[in-house]
Amino acid sequence: MRLPDSLADLGKRRIEGHPVEGFVYGTGPDAPSLMLVGEAPGETEIHNGIPFSGRAGQKLMEFLAGLGLSREDVYITSAVRSRPYVWREKRDGTKKKYNRPPTAAEIKAHAPLLDYELQNVQASIIVTLGNVGLQRLLGKEMKVTEVHGQLLQSSVRHLDEHNHYYWSENQYAIFPTFHPASIFYNPKLREEIAEDQKRLKELLEEKEKFV
Repeated sequence: MRLPDSLADLGKRRIEGHPVEGFVYGTGPDAPSLMLVGEAPGETEIHNGIPFSGRAGQKLMEFLAGLGLSREDVYITSAVRSRPYVWREKRDGTKKKYNRPPTAAEIKAHAPLLDYELQNVQASIIVTLGNVGLQRLLGKEMKVTEVHGQLLQSSVRHLDEHNHYYWSENQYAIFPTFHPASIFYNPKLREEIAEDQKRLKELLEEKEKFV
């Protein structure tokens, strides 16, 4: 499934003026085993156009391999499609762009893109990777530390024509887990991610029994 170019162009226009760069499409089949919703592309992704292809992507591929899946089996997307950056000074005095979390306004700018994917990608389970994807779908009060590893049956937030969020009529199966990059900053999360992986594998195996 590929986002229509007209919708991608809308997303690019809506995010103009924000400190972001590049644009990365979601990728994957129309009816994937899972739909993965991340945060935003980084430097690697905006250069090669492949979501989760940097360091965090390597960890995500390991996570998928543990489920018996590969990149080709899943649909990978994110709350924001352009790389949010901030200029910071390096030790040698030169400045460099560094990744940063997207703002609420940037997430809202690209909300119609994710809405389209939610409505057109036929995945039995949506896996949110970190707080940004989770809160984009289920609201700011949700925290990955509190709900990771659980299968949540819920409506999700869509954006209306007045630029306000509303709750969908459809119910979705949401499985929150930590962002793959989280272990670079908090190695203790490895065990919790491994437990989430085990639980998700069990859920996938259960669903296969009824296919």
